[in-house]
Amino acid sequence: MEQIQTGKTKRKSVSYAKWGYIFIAPFFIAYIVFTLVPQFLTIYNSFFETYRVGLQQIGPNFVGFDNYKALFTPDSQGTILILKYAANTMILWIMGAVPQFVIAMLLALFFTSYRLNIKGQGFFKTVIYMPNLIMAAAFSMLFYTLFSRVGPIQALLEGWGVIDHTFDFFAIRISVRSMIALMNFLMWFGNTTIVLMAGIMGIDQALFESATIDGANSVQVFFRVTLPLLMPIFVYCLITAMIGGIQMFDVPQVLSKGDGVPNGTTRTLVMYLNGYLKTKNLGMSGAISVIMFIITGGLGAIVYKMLSAQYKEPKKHRDRGRNVQ
Repeated sequence: MEQIQTGKTKRKSVSYAKWGYIFIAPFFIAYIVFTLVPQFLTIYNSFFETYRVGLQQIGPNFVGFDNYKALFTPDSQGTILILKYAANTMILWIMGAVPQFVIAMLLALFFTSYRLNIKGQGFFKTVIYMPNLIMAAAFSMLFYTLFSRVGPIQALLEGWGVIDHTFDFFAIRISVRSMIALMNFLMWFGNTTIVLMAGIMGIDQALFESATIDGANSVQVFFRVTLPLLMPIFVYCLITAMIGGIQMFDVPQVLSKGDGVPNGTTRTLVMYLNGYLKTKNLGMSGAISVIMFIITGGLGAIVYKMLSAQYKEPKKHRDRGRNVQ
């Protein structure tokens, strides 16, 4: 409470600033306790040797960067496993993300078109978003049942004479990767569509009308008007999808029973991390987590810089023009 004195009159004023800090305090407390502190502990544990053999706990013993060196040391076959699994993760994400963004963009343009004026948009939005509500584990079990050796897909193709009884979908790398990519696509294209639709609906309709009056066709309107104005939303969707892709775990874990069949070609970085967590090897799992954090931050910064650079250049030119004047 503050008192302001003007002449002989005293007037009281209430400062509401403290209430703002009180209302935002729970978020920062939860962030510090459940996110920031675990992050520092993860980095701290990555410099120690600490694991469990049976009931015996080994460590913690300070080993410096030995955990990181071990991750980039080739195995007996000359393969650096963390690089192999990082490549698997990126391939699986790209196979699902490319059709996800293409289909989501087409659907967003389709449903937000004032020329088409689609009826019953609420129903279609619900239908395309519904797969996102299904648990990834349930989705994976469904696909595993459909494509197993005794599943209906196998029996149907055998009945048509396309394959024989020796064929196994889970023994072929491209088929397993395609199933994982298809599931990720089905689960997330609806969410991406809704976000892109919100971004398009936020663009002033007068801009589309002006472009049409000037003789621009649909393709020119998309690349000259829609996409540039939608780029902040598109960058957000791309970066969040990329972060989710790097953390891909549940779909390949359930579909391949944790083995990354065939020959580890569907094992992701988080599955590799989970293998060390099973043995309580906090040092190696912490090192993998730090590397994943660096990869995520680096790729996110690169994507943001590449897609946002062309829209920052005009601002720089405007600032230079003002300085010259």
